[in-house]
Amino acid sequence: MSQGASYAAAGVDIEAGDRAVELMKEWVAKATRPEVVGGLGGFAGLFDATALTAYRRPLLATSTDGVGTKVAIAQKLDRHDTIGFDLVGMVVDDLVVCGAEPLFMTDYICTGKVVPETIAQIVKGIAEACVEAGTALVGGETAEHPGLLAPDEYDVAGASTGVVEADELLGAERVRAGDVVLAMASSGLHSNGYSLVRHVFFDRAGWALDRDVPELGGTLGETLLTPTRVYAKHCLELIQQLNGDAETTDKPLHAMSHITGGGFAANLARVIPEDLAVRIDRSTWTPAPVFQLVGQLGDVPQLELEKTLNMGVGMVAVLDRAAADRAVAVLAERDIPAWVCGEVSTATETNGVELHNTYAS
Repeated sequence: MSQGASYAAAGVDIEAGDRAVELMKEWVAKATRPEVVGGLGGFAGLFDATALTAYRRPLLATSTDGVGTKVAIAQKLDRHDTIGFDLVGMVVDDLVVCGAEPLFMTDYICTGKVVPETIAQIVKGIAEACVEAGTALVGGETAEHPGLLAPDEYDVAGASTGVVEADELLGAERVRAGDVVLAMASSGLHSNGYSLVRHVFFDRAGWALDRDVPELGGTLGETLLTPTRVYAKHCLELIQQLNGDAETTDKPLHAMSHITGGGFAANLARVIPEDLAVRIDRSTWTPAPVFQLVGQLGDVPQLELEKTLNMGVGMVAVLDRAAADRAVAVLAERDIPAWVCGEVSTATETNGVELHNTYAS
């Protein structure tokens, strides 16, 4: 007599999921804040909202994102403890550009087969990145999707909620002619454009992940898996140092932009008023060698590179020229290289964002 159907026979291992939860608990416990109520295992994450009573008019900000095809690199290398930085960075750094402090985050991991040790490593990276961002990891979901994903495949996504005072909200309405654009260095490719990157290195060039590439200072795989820089805490400190001390409503830091999919120009344009123009000077920085390799090996036109990759700049701030030196110094203290890369002017024949000159060699 045949054995009856079961969830396990269909490919879903509940016991493996339970073990994954046990393995990740120690990491989630590190990613907390005083406002978090309860622990891991409930149906919902709880956050004490009485903390918001200290605000005059709190605005809640929310963001959600994933990592994209960079997860394919982690899977091929069987290294899963860094992809969480990419996830957290993509989410919380979208919040901080409006001046919001990320309060808490939830994650979602779907996989073809739950391998507890792999799931725990993914969550370890997410939790460590949450600590770096100053946000709490209050919950998440791990789902097993046999037949939809291969046993060694997974994808990750996350969402975060933050808060900002209404009268301290950053954005395009604060930007004015005479402002300068401050660039903050990226750690590398971050997690955008990996479909192009993978196509160039694997399909066109035929390179392997374990290939040693002297100009990259290590293997191709190590470079491609470099974690996304998480800017949230650094940007919040910059906002506090510049705007928190200002005695008038004319705060010197006006806007910020997270440079992700779409590249430098397109993302910066999102915080520039239509009647203003921005001139960016490429000669003020040198993109890391990986960007040049993608262009050379794939014969990728410069404009295509610039609208796909961050080209060495992961975050920018738009601020009063008089505050630029102090901003650079504040970020330097936090080991974030920063420099003035452009300026805002009144639009004449053109508006929007234009990139000029060639990158420094």
